Amino acid sequence: MTRNLTLLAFLIGLITACTYTMKVRDGRTAVDVKQYAVAVDLLQKEYDKAKSRVEQGKIAFLLGESYRHLNKSDQSIRWYRIAYDNQYGVEALKQYAYGLKRAERYEEAMQAFKDLGIEIGSPYEYRREISACQIALGWKKLPPEFEVEVLSFNTGDADYAPVIYKENQLVITSDRTASTGDDTYNWTGNAYSDLFLVDLKSNSVRGFDNALNTENNEGTIAFNKDYSELYFTRCFSNGKYEDAYCKLMSSEGAGNSWSAPRALPFIEEGVNYVHPSLSSDGSTLYFSSDHPDGWGGYDIYFSERERDGNWGPPQLLSRSINTPGDEKFPFIDNDTLYFASDSHTGMGGLDIFRTYKLANGSWAPAYNLKAPINSGGDDFGYVVDHQTPRPEGVLQMGYFTSTREDGIGGDDIYRFSKVIPPEPPVVEVPKEIEYKLILEGFVLEKIYNNPTDPNSKVLGRKPLPGSQVNIRFNKESETVTVGEDGMFRLELEENTDYSFLASRENYLNNDASFSTVGIGRDPNNPVQTFEIEIVLDKIFLDKEITLENIYYDFDKWDIRDDAKPTLDELSRNLKLNPDIRIQLGSHTDCRGATRYNEDLSQKRAQSAVDYLIASGIDPARLVARGYGESQPEVDCICARCTEDEHQANRRTTFKIIE
Repeated sequence: MTRNLTLLAFLIGLITACTYTMKVRDGRTAVDVKQYAVAVDLLQKEYDKAKSRVEQGKIAFLLGESYRHLNKSDQSIRWYRIAYDNQYGVEALKQYAYGLKRAERYEEAMQAFKDLGIEIGSPYEYRREISACQIALGWKKLPPEFEVEVLSFNTGDADYAPVIYKENQLVITSDRTASTGDDTYNWTGNAYSDLFLVDLKSNSVRGFDNALNTENNEGTIAFNKDYSELYFTRCFSNGKYEDAYCKLMSSEGAGNSWSAPRALPFIEEGVNYVHPSLSSDGSTLYFSSDHPDGWGGYDIYFSERERDGNWGPPQLLSRSINTPGDEKFPFIDNDTLYFASDSHTGMGGLDIFRTYKLANGSWAPAYNLKAPINSGGDDFGYVVDHQTPRPEGVLQMGYFTSTREDGIGGDDIYRFSKVIPPEPPVVEVPKEIEYKLILEGFVLEKIYNNPTDPNSKVLGRKPLPGSQVNIRFNKESETVTVGEDGMFRLELEENTDYSFLASRENYLNNDASFSTVGIGRDPNNPVQTFEIEIVLDKIFLDKEITLENIYYDFDKWDIRDDAKPTLDELSRNLKLNPDIRIQLGSHTDCRGATRYNEDLSQKRAQSAVDYLIASGIDPARLVARGYGESQPEVDCICARCTEDEHQANRRTTFKIIE
């Protein structure tokens, strides 16, 4: 969610309702707990009182972040520029460049991305963004295929994800003031989102159903053909200062009455499931999820209804649709799938794409709908209206959502009409089309703010020439060496799984995978090019590296569930690098007796080692070491340490010792 449930895309972890409504007294805290609407007023006052350029730069960056999350491009761009000019650093320049792209100031954005690449020492890092800006400029000059208009029932709040309902009606998601509950969602300064019914004849809007709307965030609904069954997203909170997760809910109805919603059976805890869309025959449910087994970010999945009526296990759509970025808001229209993505080449944030199912069941390459459907803002929630009679000369009608600048509020619903395009020029088509699938792979290394400190901020990536890549597919294997650009190029076979293992002296091995299963042939795009990146970590011998997201309950040393993904990733790396030996270290803060802290940290380090041994790592490759409070990350007087400083000192680390 950015403004709310809508751009859940950019929301990896939600803070709970009680966090959003807690009282804050300074701008930084407001940003930390995602109270962006509260933060802007506090930060502006703090900026006016700041006594140095460095302090002003820090506050200006937080103002840029707050306005970005509030979808106010002009203000965010202005404050990111102020932050960069006041010595905040490359992160301000990076956000400034992306802000210019979202505002469709493409020439300025290209220059900012070029400056950013020069500043971090790697033009590679932002080459795709520069290319996307050039492409977007070209698209804006093309004759438009669509006519669009913003609808008058939109408010200054967020209105999004329209779905066709009964005659002349839409169901939308909105955080307008009529939403259920009295609490303010301080991310946006608005209410929590609910489902609303829109009468298109009168433009009247009312709550959809009290059985569905609660004080949680609800939205993005889907119906079956006769409106007797529905699916929607609900984002829950567990009532603590921890992440909340979104689930797909179902309900049955008769007339205007709906049963109490229940979560779908395949949902796993700790994973977000959002944006359902149901096929016309009711047999297949499409949705988006950030499941760790996906290709990265949010991906689009489908589930098929089984004979007993339950939904089967989710299946991941192919790489012609899903990318390492975010794919969201699927809408299935017979054999055509529309979805939003921020990683396929686009015009700004999320763009709307179209693909269709081929005769062999695979999916055609994703096609960008271009302007005016897409813009520099976030464009998503595309649905086709088959109920309303089409005027002459109109091929398709429907609705979509956009955060573009000319709207009424943050997220607005637009109506579109697809018009008959002009006759294309006659092009002689070759009798036989040569189809190719090309993969461009890049082996990269991280650029650290401090090149000698692996715990310092990562500024970007750059090519790692001389790296070797072992490629395996079917029962074949070959090894290539990348050149100065870090790239290798491979012509792929259809319906084949590929695995890649990259290596270079003084770097840790890393792997990647790619599959052409489900990628279909498209006569309009016979040569399809894909890209993967493999990042190798430099070996910093005998230097501690902090492992993120490993926490322990008070006075305990057992491995919590939220620490397991980090240790699983470490286990994977150890298996990819069988010749290294590591030490797992545990550190406490300064509170508590010295002997107690030494004993507790040793037990915690040993628990991490035991977890790795259970995952299949040879015990001879692991050493556990508890440091207690003897090596603080932040050297502060114990009685005066802030809670953030205590947290920084309570850490788990590893270092390569052989």
